[in-house]
Amino acid sequence: MGHKCFISFKKEDQWYRNQIDKLFAESDLINKGLDRIINSDDGDYIMQTIRQDYLKDSTVTIFVIGTHSSEIEGYDYMGRRKNYFIERELQASLYNGPENTRNGILGVVLPEMYNRIYKGKHQCLICGDIHDIVAVEDSTVIREFSKNYYTEPHSGCSWADSERYCVLVKWDDFVTDPESYVNAAFDKRTSEIASKIKIRNLR
Repeated sequence: MGHKCFISFKKEDQWYRNQIDKLFAESDLINKGLDRIINSDDGDYIMQTIRQDYLKDSTVTIFVIGTHSSEIEGYDYMGRRKNYFIERELQASLYNGPENTRNGILGVVLPEMYNRIYKGKHQCLICGDIHDIVAVEDSTVIREFSKNYYTEPHSGCSWADSERYCVLVKWDDFVTDPESYVNAAFDKRTSEIASKIKIRNLR
């Protein structure tokens, strides 16, 4: 039986969400997402609603990374962070409690973000190896993703896949085999790296 996935995305990326629906219809994967705005300013209530109504029976959260998915997106007319709900969805996904076990996190980078995130390679001055330059930072993603992609504390000059809780994939690779990437994120839930998960705020 396939994993049930929660889809965290911005309305500007609805087309990609629709494509994920079609992809999952052809596999054993099941998807769900926030289908309404939670009309409250109470952070505790919002987190509880997301966990109980949307995440309770999911095991992987897919974070669609587009041009409006960053930490520095700004504020709306009410003075609330524009990505407030994505922050809460990722925070709730990472939370591990008696009624809500944590989800694996799979970041899917949309094509318009490739050049902003994937910056090529460089030769490390410390170890001499060639490393990928991947700009997972406040200007490209929500902090709950970046802090659990580049986990700390960390020693060494680069991060191996086993040292990252979040999984990252380009859209073009994801659509060729979504189940393998969802499975990779699912497996992180019980891996040693789960002990390094950082959540900015549980409220």
